[in-house]
Amino acid sequence: MTEPDEERMRTALELAARVRRLTPPNPWVGCVLETVHGGRFEGATERVGGRHAEVVALVAARAAGADTTGATAWVTLEPCSHHGRTSPCVDALIDAGVARVVVALEDADPKVAGRGLRRLRQAGVEVVVGPGAVEAGDLLAPYLVHRRTGRPFVVLKLAASLDGRTAAPDGTSQWITGAAARADAHGLRAESDAVLVGAGTVRTDDPSLTVRHAPAPRGDPIRVVLGTAPAGAKVHPCLERSGDLGAVLDELGAKDCLQLLVEGGATVAHAFHDANLVDRYVTYVAPALFGGDDAAGLFTGAGAPTLEAVRRGRFRSVVRLGGDLRIDLDSAPNAVGEER
Repeated sequence: MTEPDEERMRTALELAARVRRLTPPNPWVGCVLETVHGGRFEGATERVGGRHAEVVALVAARAAGADTTGATAWVTLEPCSHHGRTSPCVDALIDAGVARVVVALEDADPKVAGRGLRRLRQAGVEVVVGPGAVEAGDLLAPYLVHRRTGRPFVVLKLAASLDGRTAAPDGTSQWITGAAARADAHGLRAESDAVLVGAGTVRTDDPSLTVRHAPAPRGDPIRVVLGTAPAGAKVHPCLERSGDLGAVLDELGAKDCLQLLVEGGATVAHAFHDANLVDRYVTYVAPALFGGDDAAGLFTGAGAPTLEAVRRGRFRSVVRLGGDLRIDLDSAPNAVGEER
């Protein structure tokens, strides 16, 4: 990858990240278009039914009177090649005379899956695939998981003291973390298509599970309760489900849910963890210590019986939020711990 490719793709990724909460169930994609005369135009996918990133950039170029013949486009995901709610982006690029297209990732959607790249090459367009692939794959993880498995990307949100406790022995738990961490958690809700809790949490805390402390351009996520929510609970209207968690994920995936946020409590958290259904653990850690073994823990249920059986993952990021930390851990079933 050349230095200009790196710089342009970074910009395209930034454009995609800005519309992360807006575009689902469509992928959040960014595009940078540069003409042979040095004009640069940017685009990001609009909400469902709107224009894709490539078309937004092309329209901006035309509005400026730019000649797009021989231009280069940097796109974070393979341009679509099929008719859906919009016309194929590959046709728009070809018709505009674009000569080179740099793509971070091939689309995992079976409707695309390399067809867009082949169509471009057949039209004589130079195609480069791979620059920014790691970053694009991380950014688009929920979309890619959904397209590959038919299920949503599962994020398990946890909040605890430094010694791993979530509630005092008397049951009080609000609030372990501070305002900045809680606002960030609402951001997680805003980028999720559904949020799930157990009926026990509904009875104890009566959460509304709405987005109140972060921008939510698509509104509130679908609310799912494992079990039965009491009449009059703030979580209504909601889906009430029981039984196999895999079946719940299949149903949500069929509803175009790309990301499911599991908010607990400890029994539900253990159920998803024990069934190996969590893709990412997001844990907010407060600088607090209960200092004993009588406070509630993150999980309720049997854990790993031996060190060898411990579930390991990969730390993705550690971010400071006010006085708290947000630690993201991605599941990696085959990860090997460091030798001591």
